[in-house]
Amino acid sequence: MTLIEFEHPAGGYKKIFETVEELSEPVPATVTGRIPSFLKGSLLRLGPGLFEVGDEPFYHLFDGQALMHKFDFKNGQVTYFNKYVKTDAYVRAITEKRVVITEFGTFAYPDPCKNIFSRFFTYFKGVEVTDNCLVNVYPIGEDYYAVTETNYITKVNTDTLDTLKKVDLCNYVNINGVTAHPHIERDGTVFNIGNCMGKGASLAYNVVRIPPTQKDKSDPIEKSKVVVQFPSAERFKPSYVHSFGMSENYFVFVETPVKINLLKFLSAWSIRGSNYMDCFESNEVLGVRKQTLREYIDHKFRAAPINLFHHINTYEDNGFIVADVCTWKGFEFVYNYLWLANLRSNWEEVKKAAMMAPQPEVRRYVIPLDIHREEQGKNLICLPYTTATAVMRTDGTIWLEPEVLFSGPRQAFEFPQINYEKHGGKNYTYAYALGLNHFIPDRIIKLNVKTKETWVWQEPDSYPSEPLFVQTPDGVDEDDGVLLTVVVSPGAQKSGYMLILNAKDMSEIARAEVDCPIPVTFHGMYKK
Repeated sequence: MTLIEFEHPAGGYKKIFETVEELSEPVPATVTGRIPSFLKGSLLRLGPGLFEVGDEPFYHLFDGQALMHKFDFKNGQVTYFNKYVKTDAYVRAITEKRVVITEFGTFAYPDPCKNIFSRFFTYFKGVEVTDNCLVNVYPIGEDYYAVTETNYITKVNTDTLDTLKKVDLCNYVNINGVTAHPHIERDGTVFNIGNCMGKGASLAYNVVRIPPTQKDKSDPIEKSKVVVQFPSAERFKPSYVHSFGMSENYFVFVETPVKINLLKFLSAWSIRGSNYMDCFESNEVLGVRKQTLREYIDHKFRAAPINLFHHINTYEDNGFIVADVCTWKGFEFVYNYLWLANLRSNWEEVKKAAMMAPQPEVRRYVIPLDIHREEQGKNLICLPYTTATAVMRTDGTIWLEPEVLFSGPRQAFEFPQINYEKHGGKNYTYAYALGLNHFIPDRIIKLNVKTKETWVWQEPDSYPSEPLFVQTPDGVDEDDGVLLTVVVSPGAQKSGYMLILNAKDMSEIARAEVDCPIPVTFHGMYKK
């Protein structure tokens, strides 16, 4: 299917970055088409919903306060509900009518009502880390948690969307924060990764395991353990890690040139009033270092510099690990282009900014597991279906060149999803993603990673979200199922709807429209 590159001169996309009020009760949706009978659960989504407090704006896409969304399916009907997650960051902001806790790109100034001495000492109390859990939601045991990328996760009731409990993971494992993209095995075991203080007062990375539901009904988080620790390439500058790969026997961790300057984080923050974004820097000397581990295997796999936020899938095949990832080429941090002022600009300005940003590309890297020193200079990859290469250099590092699976100028394949239940960590054929057009989400894409064929859903002035795959219960093929995505169409009579697509051919099965605004959402899940 041919991609039509839409233009957005009317700027309807600005609506997805506007504050909304939470609902007092679920509202019925108007259904067009027929809801598949096997959809009987809930689509849960998270993203920012409050973009300013009083007269103080939030500046970055990842700063707005967390709003949880839910579409419930029952007897062919759909209802929509949303509610703000009552984090400390949210409650204190609403109470004091100002930004109280520093967010990703917004600094919280001291209370202006305090005198100069108490304000001075406020600066030196250390960093107050945000618990604004606007990125994702996932299960741990029988509970569900809204999460961001700090050490705080928030337990929520997925029926009422009530906020139940703030949990500090630092009380259980040695981490400074973990990703919002864990891997969850079929028995409910959760694996995640985060940076930590390692040996010799230097930064390292820990892979954490949280066990499944306990027979004695105790909290699985209390039994969290570090599976493996491995060092950061730079002692005080760990890489920013948004996700990681996991096959049946290996984790794949990519250390990119986008670094968190810990010394800047600890000093400049408390004295000058920086935000998280001020503490990132790009190391233009480093390329990319890849590690493969369940037991730590210290082969240095290197590649040209990229930004990497989302792994698509990782699997093993005849002594190789195949890692498919959504990349952005180069050193510069892509988040530099996600300031709300950029995203709310007129269309020509949005395009102009995107022209300067790193360019997106879906890549396949192949990592050899059986490596011998005498094989210097030759391609170690012998899988017949890929052009990716791995060559050992004289210093013992293995240089990886990828195969490109999808590429279009300023057209990103992002927020990827697969049939995770059946093919997570295994050989697979199809990936689904949100298409970003100069950073503006305006289509859903299906990609055959073997043939590179694509299928597209898009409509004018319509802004969808990450597509979630739900398998047909009796489905045989990998793509027997549906995709669920939340779409905002500002010009329509009912501006928000949940869209159901046939995952086979991307045709519309049904939509459930609601008469209330829905802002941008990042990630979520389908709860059966």
